[in-house]
Amino acid sequence: MASADYLPPLRHDGQATDDYKLITVAPVTGSLGAVISDVDLSCGLEGNLLAEVRRALLNHLVLVFPGQELSAEQLIALGATFGSLHVNPFVAGLPDHPEIMQIRSEENETARFAGRWHSDITWETRPSMGSLLHARTIPPYGGDTLFANMYMACEALTPTMRRVLNGLQAQHTAFQGHGRAAAFADAPEVVTHPLVRTHPETGRKALFVNEYFTCGIQGMTSDESQPILDFLFRHMVRTEFTCRIRWSENALVFWDNRCTQHYAANDYPGDKRLMWRVTINGDKPY
Repeated sequence: MASADYLPPLRHDGQATDDYKLITVAPVTGSLGAVISDVDLSCGLEGNLLAEVRRALLNHLVLVFPGQELSAEQLIALGATFGSLHVNPFVAGLPDHPEIMQIRSEENETARFAGRWHSDITWETRPSMGSLLHARTIPPYGGDTLFANMYMACEALTPTMRRVLNGLQAQHTAFQGHGRAAAFADAPEVVTHPLVRTHPETGRKALFVNEYFTCGIQGMTSDESQPILDFLFRHMVRTEFTCRIRWSENALVFWDNRCTQHYAANDYPGDKRLMWRVTINGDKPY
């Protein structure tokens, strides 16, 4: 593995989405998402198998791997296949494995984790390339995760609106999403990223703002920037841009944070849910 913070991006090879030899790919919707079968992730990924999974991620943005029994060490090794792993300063990781963030909801809790649309750690100078979420304990129903395609959201805008947005820099802060905890953590106060970013592997344009961490647009007052952001927050999660993943025990979902957003449904009161997440460091958006 490369010693840098992230692996050099792979170029999209342009092959047909159904041209896979080692994995079976079943799309979830016409917008994004695919179920991947015939893979045992506990054995790791390498060679042609790794290349096909990477290609499936570029084509479908969100990959679902059902029935994957993984130890903490195996989950870390799997994530590290794609780059170095992020340690979140706001959410405690496993005691012996700080790279694994525990997303835990207990039976008596009503407030749930990440109840707004977002991409992971956009408050970092180099936000995430992708995240892997492994279902350890799931409620009998509910607790689905929704995803939205930021390529489609960008491409659906009028050419005039795209011209307005191109070149704008959005401001992101952990203080907005994590509140007072951010004041005591090692995180930048505010970072800026292109409001429309270019995916480093596909070259496609994607909207790159989210209601959890984006706090403004550089060079604009709040009165000027907030109407633009509010419009984008509504627009980018239109139904036709989304898919909904229903969890099963030991399922693993791998998504591309550079061109998607996600939302955890809080519809399982009185039930426990435990997920393990590893987050892969990415590159500086451009």
